[in-house]
Amino acid sequence: MISRQFLLFLVAGGIAAGVNFGSRIVLSHWLHYVPAIVIAYCLGMVTAFVLNRQFVFEKSSSGVHRQAGWFILVNVAAVLQTIAISLLLARWLLPALSIDFHNDTLAHAVGVAVPVVTSYLGHKHLSFRRR
Repeated sequence: MISRQFLLFLVAGGIAAGVNFGSRIVLSHWLHYVPAIVIAYCLGMVTAFVLNRQFVFEKSSSGVHRQAGWFILVNVAAVLQTIAISLLLARWLLPALSIDFHNDTLAHAVGVAVPVVTSYLGHKHLSFRRR
């Protein structure tokens, strides 16, 4: 059974992913693909931190600086996953499948979705753990 906490994490993550995804599209008007992904990911990460701290893991006994430090480290791993998956799909898999319709957008959507479980576990056991 899926826990209430994980469902709240998914909602917070969905909102943060929307910020991430939407801002990447806007940023791509001025930046190359990878820098736009990184900046968009940072915007989504700030959104996710605030929502997770307020609504998902609110009983954490750790201070905000410790939470933020672990949150950043967990998200560095996730952004590396996001970039690798986005590039793999946009530059290799989708063209190999003869898909040529918004490849960067499709690839980025998958890249953002993949680290959901690893991020939840990292945040639960590191960022917002109870002592």
